[in-house]
Amino acid sequence: MATPLELLFDLCFVVAVAQASTKLHHALSEGHAGSGVAAFGCVFFAIWWAWMNVTWFASAYDVDDVPYRLAMFVQVIGVLVLAAGVPRAFDDHDFAIVTLGYAVMRIGLVAQWLRAARGAGPDGARTARAYALGISLCMVGWALLLLLPDAGWAPGFAVMVLAELAVPILAERRGRTPWHPHHIAERYGLFTIIVLGESILSATVAVQVALDEHELGAALFAVAGGGLLIVFAMWWVYFARPAHEVLVSSAAAFRWGYGHYFVFASAAAVGAGLAALVDQVSHHSELGALAAVATVAVPVAVFLAAVTLLHGNPLTRK
Repeated sequence: MATPLELLFDLCFVVAVAQASTKLHHALSEGHAGSGVAAFGCVFFAIWWAWMNVTWFASAYDVDDVPYRLAMFVQVIGVLVLAAGVPRAFDDHDFAIVTLGYAVMRIGLVAQWLRAARGAGPDGARTARAYALGISLCMVGWALLLLLPDAGWAPGFAVMVLAELAVPILAERRGRTPWHPHHIAERYGLFTIIVLGESILSATVAVQVALDEHELGAALFAVAGGGLLIVFAMWWVYFARPAHEVLVSSAAAFRWGYGHYFVFASAAAVGAGLAALVDQVSHHSELGALAAVATVAVPVAVFLAAVTLLHGNPLTRK
């Protein structure tokens, strides 16, 4: 089962998800969908990947002593620094603070892997050291990315994403780390609920602003009610099948775990889309009606497609 410390860690990520969703909402409402979606995708990768690293380590090494808690505290600090850098990353394409937050998180994570290497057998030690080395090298790469000119930043970012995704694949070749399907399924399910809750919050805040400005109307209430129904349906579809039934092998776990980037990111984007749609119906947006509807429809479609690919067709499940 998820520990209270893991739940606290997840709540700290709510701050980062909220920042990313809010900035995407503003970009959509201002008619900057292309740049907003691109910035959101980059920032959300940082959020998702940081959470992924901690979640799988916690499943592999089930400890809750003082050194582990202190390492987690360091990573909590890093998450909050990352969250503080999200607005600057969106507005100015300045990822310096986000990178600093990542570096702080990586200090705690590398320390945990090195500690695991000391207490594991030969195969486990090699794997743990490979994780520590790969994570450290990637952190150097992210720092060097800040030095690239604007023209080289996007290709450099793509290279770093591939490098990050390759670290677990290469490290696991030296020996498999243990993990628990039920624990992983529970952790991903809890984070899905958190992201869906953030979508409800984003839409609620937008409705509140509209009400405060006396922007009443049937369209506003339709968006509010429809948005709640959409989020509830997304929750229903995601949990239609117990996720641990899919986690039958390490290869399946890699596909399932990596594929959740699209589940989490699209769920967070739905909240931004609902807020942008509220702006449109209350006449506070640069978007037309069709474009505003698309800000919700597109991420919902991505969510449904991702869940179907990862869990199977929900319509065939009871």
